Amino acid sequence: MKVTRPMLAAAGAVAVLALSGCGSGGDKEAAVPETATGSLEHLAAEVKCKPNMQTDADEIRQALCKNTDGRFVLATFATDRGQREWLNGAKDYGGYYLVGRKWVAVGQEKTVTALQSTLGGTMEEGSEHMNPGGSHNSGSHHG
Repeated sequence: MKVTRPMLAAAGAVAVLALSGCGSGGDKEAAVPETATGSLEHLAAEVKCKPNMQTDADEIRQALCKNTDGRFVLATFATDRGQREWLNGAKDYGGYYLVGRKWVAVGQEKTVTALQSTLGGTMEEGSEHMNPGGSHNSGSHHG
């Protein structure tokens, strides 16, 4: 079966809905390290999770992860364009996204914020209508 971008966005969106919830994150602003790079396995090791692979295709590799900060989806992409297309589709489902160069971590706000202290990256938030009660529903904010 050939994996298409809409299928991947839908899979990512389902994972977002399964993992995200109404989390209340503190407004603590920690120093953000330089954005991490590397394979899915390397990024997972950086945040001390054993990736449970869900998609292993040329265009995207996606895994479910869990560490002391919570559960999240970690995805790596072959191209910047593929990453942006995936994000554009997935963000319609709400959630919180930590975005690096050719990788994304998706989960509850507190989990993604904690990951940022190790992986760096930029915080983005999904659609307002899918994040009722979210405090930063403008689409994105930088940490």
